[in-house]
Amino acid sequence: MKQFTAKEVENLLKKGKALNVIDVRETDEVAAGKIQGAVNIPLVLLEFRMNELDKSKEYIMVCRSGGRSGRATQFLNSYGYKTINMAGGMIAWEGSVD
Repeated sequence: MKQFTAKEVENLLKKGKALNVIDVRETDEVAAGKIQGAVNIPLVLLEFRMNELDKSKEYIMVCRSGGRSGRATQFLNSYGYKTINMAGGMIAWEGSVD
């Protein structure tokens, strides 16, 4: 499974790189703050909403600590999506939040 650290994701955003970030935390968790531009698709709904994702794009998966996003990464990879897990999750995130 491909992984980025939170710092690597933050640096890519600071350089102006357009990233497709999917936050798989629950809605109440995301209300406390998310990475700017991230789309919230709770892990429990991912199977039902994965058709909203484009297989030609690469997605960075995020959760609180990296566990749920790791499961989401493996799940989507098994269906042919290009995904990267953000290791450490939002606990490791030091960048700005929406």
